[in-house]
Amino acid sequence: MPRHGYADDAWERAKKQARDVLIEIARLEDTISYSDLVARIGAITLDPGSYAMRTFLNEISTAEYNDGRGLLTAVVVYKRGGRRAAEMGVEGMPGRGFFELARSLKYDVRDEMEFWSGELTRVYQAWSRR
Repeated sequence: MPRHGYADDAWERAKKQARDVLIEIARLEDTISYSDLVARIGAITLDPGSYAMRTFLNEISTAEYNDGRGLLTAVVVYKRGGRRAAEMGVEGMPGRGFFELARSLKYDVRDEMEFWSGELTRVYQAWSRR
């Protein structure tokens, strides 16, 4: 059954492509913007601000969480210097969907900045050892 209009095999290929990019970014102890991430996915075309993108990233992070490596999508952030991110006060941070997923997984996210910083460190450590 297609997800967000994409065939399952294309969706899964895209998730693998994205996961590989996110692991590379985590190993570099860096972050990547939503728009830069979608530009590196060839299997499907995603709008960085779409609900499909949120679902896509949530699936990647949930799988990583289930494997004990933390929320890999902590490395995906609003582009620095972007007008929308600046207006929302979230430049350089993940979007609302990241924090909503964390809450659904029973993380304490009362202080989003503190939670994100800790999760970023956890992800960096998980992938630097591999």
